[in-house]
Amino acid sequence: MSTTALLFQFSYAGPWGAELSANAVELAKDIAGETGLISKVWIENQDLEKAGGLYFFTDEEAAGRYRVKHEARLESMGVRDVDVAIYSVNEPLSRLTGVLGSGACPA
Repeated sequence: MSTTALLFQFSYAGPWGAELSANAVELAKDIAGETGLISKVWIENQDLEKAGGLYFFTDEEAAGRYRVKHEARLESMGVRDVDVAIYSVNEPLSRLTGVLGSGACPA
């Protein structure tokens, strides 16, 4: 098993910040229960009208399963402009820079 990163980015008109946090609690709880998920970082850029997430999974298989599920969820929400990619995490370098084991992506 090696840590796998999954990056979703898409056009988004809001809500942002605290309002998004209040509106997305149930979604966050659902994502938190995803098999193989280590953590998710919610990303947003109001100036670019983009949002998304950086997910860390225990392995590529779990990331792939979630990718299919989340692409379908986004499509059902009317989100069409989705960029998604799966990356291998370089664990030794990530530990040196404080990602692995820091809580963002624990080993």
